[in-house]
Amino acid sequence: MSGAAVTAVLVRLKLSLLRNALRQSGGRKAAYIASAVAALLFAALQLIGLIALRGFDHVESLVVLLVAVLALGWAVMPLFFPGGDETLDPTRLVMLPLRPRPLVRALLASSLVGIGPLFTLCLLAGSVAAVAHGGAAIAVGVLAAPLALLVCVALARAVAAANVRLLTSRKGRDLAVLSGLVIAVGAQVVNFGAQRLGSSGLEQLAPAADVLRWFPPASALGAVHAVGEGSYGIAAAQLAVSAAALVALLALWSRALTRLMTSPDGSTLQSGDAAVRERASTGLARLLPAGRTGTAVQRSLLYIWRDPKTKTAWVTSLAIGLIVPVFNAWQGTGSVYFACFAAGMLGIMMYNQFGQDTSAFWMVAMTISSARDAYLELRARALTLLLITLPYSALVTVVTAAILGDWGRLPEALGLSFALLGAMLATGAWTSARFPYSIPQEGYKNVAPGQVGLAWISIFGGMVAAAVLCVPVIALTIWLNIDADGRELRWLLLPVGTVYGAALTLLGLRLAAPRTARRLPEILTAVSKG
Repeated sequence: MSGAAVTAVLVRLKLSLLRNALRQSGGRKAAYIASAVAALLFAALQLIGLIALRGFDHVESLVVLLVAVLALGWAVMPLFFPGGDETLDPTRLVMLPLRPRPLVRALLASSLVGIGPLFTLCLLAGSVAAVAHGGAAIAVGVLAAPLALLVCVALARAVAAANVRLLTSRKGRDLAVLSGLVIAVGAQVVNFGAQRLGSSGLEQLAPAADVLRWFPPASALGAVHAVGEGSYGIAAAQLAVSAAALVALLALWSRALTRLMTSPDGSTLQSGDAAVRERASTGLARLLPAGRTGTAVQRSLLYIWRDPKTKTAWVTSLAIGLIVPVFNAWQGTGSVYFACFAAGMLGIMMYNQFGQDTSAFWMVAMTISSARDAYLELRARALTLLLITLPYSALVTVVTAAILGDWGRLPEALGLSFALLGAMLATGAWTSARFPYSIPQEGYKNVAPGQVGLAWISIFGGMVAAAVLCVPVIALTIWLNIDADGRELRWLLLPVGTVYGAALTLLGLRLAAPRTARRLPEILTAVSKG
């Protein structure tokens, strides 16, 4: 089969995969159409905005940075969303008699089919329109935009091919959990950058753009501006950089394809990893308390590390708990008290403790024969959370205070955080026994059908109860800040908040233990629906 025929077949295959995916369900078709319309609308607005910036000072700096960020997105997208495109896994074609070079050309052509390439082309076209001045610059722009698009697509394919073994494994699927963190951090960075640009102008981008304009594919857009300025030698060099990058990426991609097509899959070969993990687990067990507490803590830590839903919840809580106080402090609009948000986000992890066990909760239930056993189980789960949340909350509070330079309020902020954390552990233990619900293992839903009301009552009811329990510490904080003589005693809020939070935690565990022991059958039924 000729190279052109292979290309035509794979392009039709890509269209067939897209068409068949939309036929699976009406909901999926509606979601795809809605996302496509939103993406194209956003691309159109970006195109109009870039054209409107034509003639502004330093617009070329904005364009260069925009293309560099676009290329970064293409590079990391296969790592965080490996299931978004079935053709990212070339090992599906391993049984076909295809040579690497025709296969690279065919896969590159099929990669240009989709919303992502169209979105990218719109942004590149707007970028060219923003910086092209003169007929020569427009002519170079007609060449630079497709070249930059090809570099982005080849970069994504090369990264996917180099990591295809990882992306198709359990670890690769777990890597997608980090996408929430990247999106959350990226959104805050973009928000912060937009605010800074709105107040100080585009000239702040010039130093970074001067460097990035020599990195592909941003160098292709830099060439368009250079031609408009009459710097033809610089423009030729920048175009050559992007062209050389495209050739190098295609060569790396071809090499990775050859290795994938000819080397055995080592996923089924035995290695020493299992023994290493076993030794690590044994070492961890030696650091934990003996008996039920150590076993339950180790089990909970393994849930955090291995269970995708649990890991997703933890990553999201850790990210948002850090982003909100730190970025607000960085922008000068926050307060050291915002650090309590970290304790609140992490305290939510105590709610619905038995839901993460799903139907396997029966093994835990078989070991609980009294309120004492239930207390030890709940205490171990709370201890697991404290191992992570206590130092993390303290770290976020210290970082926030350091950014704001408000060291005087650090003790009271820590005291409030610890009190809030204790209150949420207490209410979380009680709601775990009273309002358990199932977490489906498949799909993106975190609540089984018919149990949404239970989830709302458990989480939001518990959060309101925790806030009410923290009223004494909040009132003491307000009084010490208002009273002139009491300001010297604000440091007392740290030990007071710590002791108060610990007391609430112990009280909540004591009250939740008898209810847990009595409701074991009901809890098992509730958490087994997913």
